[in-house]
Amino acid sequence: MADGSTVNPPPLGEVAPKRSGGDGGGSPRTPSSRPAPSTASRSPSPDGGGFDPYAARAQFPILSRTVNGKPLVYLDSAASAQKPRAVIDALTAAMEGSYSNVHRGLHTLANETTEAFEQARETVARFLNAETPDQIVWTKGGTEAFNLVSAGLAQSLKPGDEIVTTQMEHHANIVPWSMLRDRLGVVLKWAPVLDDGSLDMAGLAALIGPRTKLVAVTHMSNVLGTVNDVKAVADLAHAAGALVLVDGCQGAVHCSPDVQALDCDFYIFTGHKLYGPTGIGGLYGKRAALEALPPWQGGGEMMATVTEDAVTYAGIPHRFEAGTPPILEVIGLGAALEWLMAFDRAAIAAHEQALYHHVVARLSGLDWLRIIGEAPGKGAILTFTVEGAHAHDVAQILDRYGVAVRAGVHCAEPLSKRFGITSSARASFALYNTTEDADAFVDALIKAREFFV
Repeated sequence: MADGSTVNPPPLGEVAPKRSGGDGGGSPRTPSSRPAPSTASRSPSPDGGGFDPYAARAQFPILSRTVNGKPLVYLDSAASAQKPRAVIDALTAAMEGSYSNVHRGLHTLANETTEAFEQARETVARFLNAETPDQIVWTKGGTEAFNLVSAGLAQSLKPGDEIVTTQMEHHANIVPWSMLRDRLGVVLKWAPVLDDGSLDMAGLAALIGPRTKLVAVTHMSNVLGTVNDVKAVADLAHAAGALVLVDGCQGAVHCSPDVQALDCDFYIFTGHKLYGPTGIGGLYGKRAALEALPPWQGGGEMMATVTEDAVTYAGIPHRFEAGTPPILEVIGLGAALEWLMAFDRAAIAAHEQALYHHVVARLSGLDWLRIIGEAPGKGAILTFTVEGAHAHDVAQILDRYGVAVRAGVHCAEPLSKRFGITSSARASFALYNTTEDADAFVDALIKAREFFV
């Protein structure tokens, strides 16, 4: 049934305490008529801490809707997070009240928009603890940031130079380096992943040598949830004279990164996983690392002067931001991060971890379920396979119960091969998920399994 044919699972009924199954009617786009649980009836966050996921959840309009007559249980935030009202309002206000191009005008709207645009850069710098805002380069997402660095390094790499990455990387942290291998003759080396999903640090160290120019590693795996010791990786790389690039697309959300403490040369993030808009991401770089990269795209505003005979390029970060930038998206990302930083992020992480462990405890002992990745200290990502069922079919059946999960190789095909699987399902938890969501997922998964027996 992995060909996408329709499946008809058995009725779930009431999937968890305090969740009415809905009346079964109404359009999937109709907000749920189920009232939010009262304070007395809400299940407390399993971490027992001070973060209130219900108050946070109430700020996400989409989470009040139903799917197939059931309350939406959104467990696909590792792919893309939902957007709080603060972001929606910021985008609306920018479009309705003071939109203009940036860095190009002297009129009031241009000045207001430019100020908001650059304020967002300052917000990101504060969020990552960058030394200065000009170390933040805007890109249209994480993928473009990887390609920016790849294009810059290509100018200095020689055949036989080495790039070290790991088996747990997202394709965005693989394909740009593979392209350099194919085009320039550089050597791409792969650090192994252990059976529990941990990075083999000894194996990584053995790969780093005098010809290593870059070590590219994820902060937090989008499949395993593994959180890597980026500082230890940086120490190994720097001892060999290599640069360190960190994929922070998950880590920026869940690990409260301090780029100065991590000592990485580059840190890449994307806005849509940080509760912000799509179409915006960015690159943090140490000043020396950024200044060593040549411009990678030509156009307006990335130069200081242009004559018929020569171009003088602007300084960082603008030399990497050719053309009209994603203005509204930048403003929306700034609003998202200001909103996020108003919370105790350690308490959010504890809440997400507690939800993950709550689910794992309920699923323990089920011999038909395989969990992929159980590294100590991992983040709140549960990737799994169901015996006798294709992951696509599992995801389709869960959707019948209003539960949204990801299925496939999760843009990490080498990792799937490492664990001997062709596909898996993934439930990823965010700050707006609750104990009711966790229980609804487990109950729906058990019912989905019954369909395949």
